[in-house]
Amino acid sequence: MQENDDDQRLPHHKNPPEYVSLDQLANLGVLYWKLDPEKYENDPDLNKIRQDRGYSYMDMLDLCPEKVDNYEQKLKNFYTEHIHADEEIRYCLKGSGYFDVRDKDDRWIRILIKAGDLIVLPAGIYHRFTLDTSNYIKLMRLFVGEPVWTPFNRPQENHPARKEYIKSMTDNVGVSLKVH
Repeated sequence: MQENDDDQRLPHHKNPPEYVSLDQLANLGVLYWKLDPEKYENDPDLNKIRQDRGYSYMDMLDLCPEKVDNYEQKLKNFYTEHIHADEEIRYCLKGSGYFDVRDKDDRWIRILIKAGDLIVLPAGIYHRFTLDTSNYIKLMRLFVGEPVWTPFNRPQENHPARKEYIKSMTDNVGVSLKVH
């Protein structure tokens, strides 16, 4: 993505645009499924993913100025680069937004998520989140066990989750990550 100081809710495409494949995201540990958001309550595909990956806890999050107190500050907090000790699992049911993740060369990759997109960010990956200009997204948040959503703002090179993430990436042939 093009890094600049424009509104974080804009697409920030490079000129010309550069696109990243799902395989390239998978090489960073980012997983993706396309599901039917209309049947999330009884979706056998979603249930299988939850069972296979141990996602036992689920809740819903509506993000928009009308439903979130101190909306602009919350959005700013989500957009601060950070990691988590656990996976971040989000299933978009309505609306849209962006997850930005760092590639192996420490460049941002912007991932548009919209209704039907289920994304898993691995523990220890530097990332951030923002809505797009629609200013609305409804997300299902999934967790293994009780929900823990503690952001650790960059730098976190000595955090155990970050060390494990870097190790998992360097164990992959031909993948290297810059460490700052």
